[in-house]
Amino acid sequence: MRIGIILYPTYGGSGVVATELGVALAMRGHEVHFFSTSRPFRLPAFQERTYFHEVPVVGYDLFDHTPYTLTLSSTLFDAFKMYKLDVLHAHYAIPHATAAYLAREMNGGLPPVITTCHGTDITLVGAHPAYAPVVKFTLEQSNAVTAVSHDLARETRENIGYMGKTNVIYNFIDTELYKREKCVMRRDWLATADEPIILHISNFRPVKRIPDIITAFANVRNNVKAKLVLVGDGPARSNAELQVRELGLQGEVRFLGKQTGLIDLLSVGDIYLLPSNKESFGLSALEAMSCEMPVVGYDVGGLPEVVIHNETGFLHPVGDIEGLSASILQLVKDKDLRHKMAQAGRRRATEVFHINNIIPQYEKLYLDTLHETEAQCLSKASHRSLSSKSATT
Repeated sequence: MRIGIILYPTYGGSGVVATELGVALAMRGHEVHFFSTSRPFRLPAFQERTYFHEVPVVGYDLFDHTPYTLTLSSTLFDAFKMYKLDVLHAHYAIPHATAAYLAREMNGGLPPVITTCHGTDITLVGAHPAYAPVVKFTLEQSNAVTAVSHDLARETRENIGYMGKTNVIYNFIDTELYKREKCVMRRDWLATADEPIILHISNFRPVKRIPDIITAFANVRNNVKAKLVLVGDGPARSNAELQVRELGLQGEVRFLGKQTGLIDLLSVGDIYLLPSNKESFGLSALEAMSCEMPVVGYDVGGLPEVVIHNETGFLHPVGDIEGLSASILQLVKDKDLRHKMAQAGRRRATEVFHINNIIPQYEKLYLDTLHETEAQCLSKASHRSLSSKSATT
């Protein structure tokens, strides 16, 4: 198949999943075309059967803001004509699925548009009164809709009012790639041998509740030795650094900023923290589990579909910093429990979320949707032909 994937190029779960999905599809023999404003950061330098189309950012004095949806629609329409794409897969409802819908209609109803809801396009952007009607319309006009968790599918119904079928297809991971490696980096750069490493990776947005992480770590550090390693950057970082200084934890907390060698870091971590306000899936938690780390976080969104409480980690109500601290402390003190949960997480990642279990679900959805859409287009064409003949007679 010839598949078009529309995505955001930067750090974030939707861009990572969309890129790795496309790469995996290309490795399985499909021709994959990526559409974005810049090259996705997870896209390899060169891979057979993958193509990248940069969407132009066109400035014009009349517009205060670049009409990205329109330029994306035109780019997609041109790609249809040039490459005869079979399917368009939009990651994020707006503007990607909206642009795909416009391009499809310009092309007479083909190729079909499949929209994957990732989270904030439904829970944040989609919930805003300025965007909610467009999100609902875009989903209704998509030929198929998927969500990355059952919880997000529920929110799509309740928050957006979309009552069509939502196919739940989980995010995935290549457990042959995401596995705990030995001697990939010097662990003693981050902590001494007797200090467990508590790890968090994110874009440091307020939803990630970085202050809760630091407060919980301070509680743990009052009882045992440990190090907190924070990876990533974003709007909450400066306040987090201030909080660390105020608590006198400068020597115990490491801010590493944005990093590309995440498997190296996941291989030396001992406990992974993810106490977010919202997690539609929790891809970073899955990556940690695949690299044999128990996860401690808040019981929200789709995270309980990934992390099994008391089996692969611990989940607490949002804001329960005492519970968070107690679970971290328990894992720091009990190495056997930590190992047991780490192994359980690795098994779950391999058995449930392995890339080879998930990609065929997308392939089947693509084929089923394409065949159904082609049949509908043929039926409409036949109906128009009959109507035309009737009118002439």
